[in-house]
Amino acid sequence: MKVLQVNGVTKSFGDVRALKGVSFSVEHAEVLGLLGPNGSGKSTLMKIIVGILKPDAGNIQVLTTDVGADPIRVKKIVGYVPESPRLYEFLTGTEYLDFVADVHELDADTKRQRISESLKALDLDGRENEMINGYSQGMKQKLAIIAGLLHRPQLLVLDEPLNSLDPRSARIVKELIHKLRDDGVPTIFSTHVLDIADAICDRVIIMANGTVLEAGTPNELRTKAGVSGSSLEDLFLKLTGGSDTRDVVEALSR
Repeated sequence: MKVLQVNGVTKSFGDVRALKGVSFSVEHAEVLGLLGPNGSGKSTLMKIIVGILKPDAGNIQVLTTDVGADPIRVKKIVGYVPESPRLYEFLTGTEYLDFVADVHELDADTKRQRISESLKALDLDGRENEMINGYSQGMKQKLAIIAGLLHRPQLLVLDEPLNSLDPRSARIVKELIHKLRDDGVPTIFSTHVLDIADAICDRVIIMANGTVLEAGTPNELRTKAGVSGSSLEDLFLKLTGGSDTRDVVEALSR
C-alpha cells in the first residue's frame, strides 16, 4: 500500500530550479531516507509534501488526499518536524504543546496524557513551565518532535530530526521511528549522518541538484555502484561526485 506518491514535482525559486521532476513513493510501514548534499532539494521537497509550499508542476498524494487540493487535511494526518523549528518562544513548553494539541482537536484527557508522557520520555519534565526562549537548541528540537507526534500521524516527515539532540534522546527517537514503522506508520527521514541512515532506513533516495540519482536499499545501491561492503558514506560520495576529497583536504591544510 502506497502511503505517499510523489509525481513529477518541480519547484523553482526565481532562476534556481530546486526540484526537477522528482518522483517516488513510500510504502506502508517503511522508513525512507532522503540523502543528498546541501542544496539538493530535500527540505524543499519535504515542505511541498506537507503542504507548506506549492509545486510549480506535478502532484503529491498522501493516502487518498491530494496535497494541492486539500493541504489542511494533509496537515491533520502528517507529522512534520522541520530542520530548524520555529516555535512560539513567548510561550512555555506546556503552553505550546497545549496549543498544538488544541489545533489537532485532541480531547482534554488525551492531550494531558500524551503531553505528560512525551515530556518525561525526552527529559523535558521539570522544564515544561519555562519560557521556550530560554530553552537550548536541543530542548527546542525535542519540543518540535513531541509536537509533530501528538496527533498520532499516519505519515512522519522528519527533516534532520536528530540535530542538537543528546545521545539518549537521539536513541529514543530512532527507536520510536522503528516502533512506528512496525505499527504501520511510515517515515521520511532526511539526514546528513550517513551511519544513521544506514542503521534505520529500509530504503534510501539519493538526491543531487534537484533530481533523484538513485533509490533502493543501502545494499542494493552498494551493489549497483560497485562498492559492495563499503560504507554508505563511500556510496554517497561516489554517486554525488564527491568521492575524491584528498585535494580539498590538502588545500585546506596548507
